[in-house]
Amino acid sequence: MPERVVVAMSGGVDSSVAAALLVEQGCDVIGIMLRLWSEPPRPVLGGEVEAASNRCCSVESVHDARAVADRLGIPFYVIDAQAPFKQQVVDGWIADYAAGLTPNPCLSCNRHIRFGFLLDYARSLGASCLATGHYARIRRGEDGRLQLWRGADRAKDQSYVLSVLGQAELQAARFPVGEYTKAQVRGLAAERGLPTASRVDSQDLCFVADGDYRRFLAEHAPAALRPGPIVDSAGRVLGAHRGLPFYTVGQRSGLGLAAAQPLFVLSLDVKRNALVVGTREELGTATFRTGPVNWVGGPPPHERLEVDVQIRYRAQPAAAVVTVERASGAARVELDAPLRDVTPGQAAVFYRGEHCLGCGLIVRE
Repeated sequence: MPERVVVAMSGGVDSSVAAALLVEQGCDVIGIMLRLWSEPPRPVLGGEVEAASNRCCSVESVHDARAVADRLGIPFYVIDAQAPFKQQVVDGWIADYAAGLTPNPCLSCNRHIRFGFLLDYARSLGASCLATGHYARIRRGEDGRLQLWRGADRAKDQSYVLSVLGQAELQAARFPVGEYTKAQVRGLAAERGLPTASRVDSQDLCFVADGDYRRFLAEHAPAALRPGPIVDSAGRVLGAHRGLPFYTVGQRSGLGLAAAQPLFVLSLDVKRNALVVGTREELGTATFRTGPVNWVGGPPPHERLEVDVQIRYRAQPAAAVVTVERASGAARVELDAPLRDVTPGQAAVFYRGEHCLGCGLIVRE
């Protein structure tokens, strides 16, 4: 009896090819798209109403995914995940910004929605695993544990946002396009006549209809947007900010300050509701801490690890030593050289070469 696999279909080329490859391998494939929360319709000029939709499950995306499923001869369903997505991803994202953090919603989406809600649903259909179009790879280590590796296409690698997974999730995960480059995936789609072969890639913040996160926060979390002082590292007041969620560490533009040399955001002081700025020379740190670390393979083998750490989704990895606090599971990261954009709320993801070890959220010292 063929293995039953649910494919998370987005209407994009990556998940389309993932489904096609699994069909060709003889799997019993079911395509599912999640209907995710989106902003309510908004009035526009002229009294008309602008319909809002989550860009991950727009009308066009549903149409394209269904067309791919028809082409492959597999069933396709759209299921409602609006409530858990709103609670776990959107509300958490808003709360983090209100707390002066800079969160990445893809981390919580993969942890709670794709490999939580959807994986549970896949199992209810009798599927043994959930496949996605992520550019990542799964390998088995010498100790028998599963490992998460970067995708073969380093430019498209998505192991950063999958670093929240553990052994149970990897056991049930499949990443069929992880061994291919993006160009090869588009070629595979074209060879198979898939209608998504040339579709443009989707972007992050799918739930912000117009891509303007500042406008979204102003409408959905107005209480978090309290104006306050802009100060330098010595505490001198230089100006006023519009609300801490509008700024992030390393930001230069949009400060509205006149100074003899360029100024950058050094930190967000939530207790004082102050934005701390300084010169390029003051920007950056060689040490930082994370909250409890999710180790993909289980507990870390040692309390001190030499790793490469990636502090943002598209950041270059940097050499570091990680010291693990056994009691709390948190970590202290000592970089070989200072980095400019170490930002509370972002994930610090640890690697050894292509092997993704796990991640911890950067915390405020």
